[in-house]
Amino acid sequence: MSDKLNKKQIIDLLPHREPMLLIDELFNIKKLFSATAVVNVKKDSFFVQGHFPGQPVMPGVLIVEAFGQAAAALTAAGIDKSEYENKLVFLMSVEKARFRNPVIPDCKLELKIEAIRSHGRVWKYKGEAFVGEKKMADAQWSATIVDRK
Repeated sequence: MSDKLNKKQIIDLLPHREPMLLIDELFNIKKLFSATAVVNVKKDSFFVQGHFPGQPVMPGVLIVEAFGQAAAALTAAGIDKSEYENKLVFLMSVEKARFRNPVIPDCKLELKIEAIRSHGRVWKYKGEAFVGEKKMADAQWSATIVDRK
């Protein structure tokens, strides 16, 4: 596995599609352990028009969603294709989510994520989100891999 995935490679791993595919790149990949994801938060991102007009901010729930997508891509990239093919990853819990600074378009949001542990199909992760050196958010979350219906 490469230590970097582009958007097309992420699309091959995840079921998410535009406009809900939030991560643009995954790099510094340490198989099944950690990675850094990039979310290019743009002035024309789908949420900007209504959140909030004249003063756009990336919703905190979408930062958490991006954490989940980055974790799903890290995990899918590290396991055998048969283990994630025709499967979906669902968030099970979000803990200790803190939003420290508003994420304002146009910026590059970097998500540093780490797999804390796995037990069967359940994985636990933690992550921190940065714009430059400034911490924007952090959280812990759990997810599970389930069969597509």
